[in-house]
Amino acid sequence: MKDNAYTGTTNKISISDQITAALGSLGITPIGLLLIIVLLILPFIPPFNQEHILRWLVSAALLAAQAIAFDFTTGYINVVNFGFAAFLGLGAYTSGLLAVNLGLSPWIGIFVGAIPAALVGLLTGLLTLKLRGIFAAVMAWFIGLAMLGLTRNLVDITRGPMGLSTPTLLDTSSNRPYFYIIVAMMLFTYIVLRKVIHSRYGLAFRAIGQNMDAARASGINPTYYRVFNFTLQCLIAGWLGGFYAHYFGILTPQIMLTSRTVEVLAIAYIGGRGSLWGGAVIAFPFIFLIEGLRSNLTALPGLHLVIYGLLLVLVMIFYPGGFAEFYNKASNWVKTAMRK
Repeated sequence: MKDNAYTGTTNKISISDQITAALGSLGITPIGLLLIIVLLILPFIPPFNQEHILRWLVSAALLAAQAIAFDFTTGYINVVNFGFAAFLGLGAYTSGLLAVNLGLSPWIGIFVGAIPAALVGLLTGLLTLKLRGIFAAVMAWFIGLAMLGLTRNLVDITRGPMGLSTPTLLDTSSNRPYFYIIVAMMLFTYIVLRKVIHSRYGLAFRAIGQNMDAARASGINPTYYRVFNFTLQCLIAGWLGGFYAHYFGILTPQIMLTSRTVEVLAIAYIGGRGSLWGGAVIAFPFIFLIEGLRSNLTALPGLHLVIYGLLLVLVMIFYPGGFAEFYNKASNWVKTAMRK
């Protein structure tokens, strides 16, 4: 409540305004809150309560979290991490091996697994992010290929293509608890990265992404901020990899394939670069589309990558800003129509 000294009236801040302000500080709009609520009750509504569909929902939330982390780097400092899947795999294997060989709890392992992913990301950034162009992207790709080769060949440690069996987070066959865990991780990833984007670090990221020379002339150290951004992305990738390891319960080198990175890249670009939330929203309908095609068109493996490629071309031609740009334009059109 606030008294107006000139009019003697009292202005009250409504509860709805307070809730909107609180959500705004977290980067969540009222529509976003509605979508989150729908997402949380979805596992109780037929046919989404069926186990195979719940598994799709878990995969979608995991992909959404990856797309948020991927866009944090690609959308703000213009560095494409083609080794993203390898960093996720590094976190997964670290957590899985610690659980299998040392008996470490998976709940602790998913956090410990993020550390080597962040360290390798830091070293990669220090080696390449002083340079311009695609050096960082190519180096990350090479490191990803190297880690893929190691997981295939170090059979005594990783069991290679035979697969490493890992303990699960929960002693249950239901997918519903895992869905809520990964949704919480997805929201946490979004909120933390958005907080970073709206700090002085975010201002530096935008300046570097738009014009590195101008940013340097303004007193910004591009290497420091780019390495920080890249390392934080790899940290989150490793953390999500830990969930992957202890949800699916089996690890193979396939987790590190470049095609998995391409899938995350496609979702982030189609969702809208520099939005963070765009890829997360797009991930859910896309997983259902792709899984539906895989189930019904088993004779056409890899079709989902063709679809991703076609959609990327269409997005780049008609909506370079992806779904986020489409949503913003539609929202502005509705607001304008309502005012008229």
